Amino acid sequence: MIWIVKFSGLFSAAMLTIVLFPSLQSFPPAEAIRSSHLDSYLRLKGQNLSVDSLNRFSFRKASPFRNADECGNRNLEISEQMRVCDPSLVHVAITLDVEYLRGSIAAVHSILQHSLCPESIFFHFLVSDTSLETLVKSSLPQLRFKVYYVDPEMVRRLISSSVRQALEQPLNYARNYLADLLEPCVGRVIYLDSDLVVVDDISKLWNTSLGSRTIGAPEYCHANFRKYFTEKFWSDERFSGTFSGRRPCYFNTGVMVMDLVKWRRLGYRKRIERWMEIQKSDRIYELGSLPPFLLVFAGHVAPIEHRWNQHGLGGDNVRGSCRDLHPGPVSLLHWSGSGKPWLRLDSKRPCPLDTLWAPYDLYGHSPVQGHYR
Repeated sequence: MIWIVKFSGLFSAAMLTIVLFPSLQSFPPAEAIRSSHLDSYLRLKGQNLSVDSLNRFSFRKASPFRNADECGNRNLEISEQMRVCDPSLVHVAITLDVEYLRGSIAAVHSILQHSLCPESIFFHFLVSDTSLETLVKSSLPQLRFKVYYVDPEMVRRLISSSVRQALEQPLNYARNYLADLLEPCVGRVIYLDSDLVVVDDISKLWNTSLGSRTIGAPEYCHANFRKYFTEKFWSDERFSGTFSGRRPCYFNTGVMVMDLVKWRRLGYRKRIERWMEIQKSDRIYELGSLPPFLLVFAGHVAPIEHRWNQHGLGGDNVRGSCRDLHPGPVSLLHWSGSGKPWLRLDSKRPCPLDTLWAPYDLYGHSPVQGHYR
């Protein structure tokens, strides 16, 4: 676990004390989204990177990892389907694309490094380019994972322009389709963005109770909720009336625990897509994939401790300025916003907190800090 203590609000992030304990929809979804392991046809259909493009990525091989004795023995020789459906697994979904690949690999690396039972974690990678699977295998050869292809064209028809072009990328919307993508036997999943690192045992987040809710996330009820929607939205009762009888709070969709059984049964994908269709004609918000989730779930979210999403470290959506941590303990650091730690580190102009991301970076040839159990 990692604990970060702020001595005073006047101190910058450079004054933090860090103590690390390493012991610790025109097409049905089935037609548009498939698993790359189930259908080799996708390797011809997908927009694969060239060999030269792949070669420009240089990731080190991660150190071997294994479960602690108290995790029990795992039989890795059983079939892939049985491995995915093992009820003892922790399921984590994350996107992989060229722009954020370095961040995704670092996020996975951080999860493994802080997990008591890293072999009991199964990763579900959402991609629009199946060639990236090779890079994952070379850098994390022990990793238990599966790759799922998301057809960009199927999602793109629903996407509206946003305040930042990166928010318009189809993979930002892949979380909407997790219940269709993942095997029916997977009843719960943790969805994570690519620009974060986990500095605590992710099984603690996995075991969070959702009660009667479909998703769980840290909520921020002090935030100005009105700013996430246009004045046209708030002035039209057809739209704003959706929050009647609810006490909506902002939550960040980059860290969510999702009950896929309830999601499938209640048809939440179609509800989200309906709001995206309304946005195309009525322009009721400015931010990419977040507002449809707020429209469907705000006020109906199982609250999770704020320690599991110290978000906003990438600054705002325009300038990407440096940010400090929120008060309190930290289990997950999230560089949401336009500033990404790998880009700022490479430019030799990092923010103080970017150095907390660096130990999990497997890109290039610098030595890895920390170790697996």
